[in-house]
Amino acid sequence: MPFYVSPEQAMKDKADYARKAITRIRSGVVIACEAGILFIAPNPSRALRKFSEIYDRIAFAAVGRYNEFERLRQAGVRYADLTGFQYDRQDVTARGLANYYAQLLGTFFTDSPKPYEVEIVVAEVGKTADDDQIYRITFDGSVADEHGFVVMGGQADQVAAALKDRYRDAMTLEEAFTVAISALAGPAKGEGAAGGDRSEITGAHLEVALLDRGRPHRTFRRLTGARLEGLLAEAAGGRKAEAAGGRKTEAIAGERTGKAGESAGPAGEDPAGSTE
Repeated sequence: MPFYVSPEQAMKDKADYARKAITRIRSGVVIACEAGILFIAPNPSRALRKFSEIYDRIAFAAVGRYNEFERLRQAGVRYADLTGFQYDRQDVTARGLANYYAQLLGTFFTDSPKPYEVEIVVAEVGKTADDDQIYRITFDGSVADEHGFVVMGGQADQVAAALKDRYRDAMTLEEAFTVAISALAGPAKGEGAAGGDRSEITGAHLEVALLDRGRPHRTFRRLTGARLEGLLAEAAGGRKAEAAGGRKTEAIAGERTGKAGESAGPAGEDPAGSTE
């Protein structure tokens, strides 16, 4: 005899299932900068990509179950090609793709016994930073218009909080990369556990791509090899400088506290040492 499950409970169970699956995955970051829109995520595989080109100035990013978001990527490419062929290339936009993906994921979430375990981002680089578009689409088809940066999957709240403290408009590519890597790696050993262990972030375990604002037509390119190693070296140098600055600030504060205590003298005495 079949058991009755209310629609509300069924939707809640699906959402909990998908959300728990996505939180077990390492986070990815999409962040805007002067050069364009930067994509960074831990990914030891060289065959399975989390970031891909969709159209001339549009890219697709995803975390979750690979076979599911790969189907979405392929569907997005077909949608973009068909729209550009039927109408005009200018009619293919990140907003249109985000709406298309929202419809697909919303339908899967409602009609399928198991929802897609994915979280995706569609980004379009503009001629200026003000024209950039970043949309985040979740497993249930919800769409959010993001500004500046967005974090997908894993401990997204913690990584986003670290990014929020350091992000600013008009950062260079190197600055944006350093900020994103610091947020993804979490605190160094001994500083607590927010996003992970910094020692795990290496070029061999990273996938990095850029929608390059300065390139005409097809702007998507991957950052690998010497270029990626140079960015990682600069990020490591920035981290060391930041740590040294923090230690120096603590030392100065401690020295000032000590001097203040000495000038006050023992309890019951004034600074000159006279008593009444």
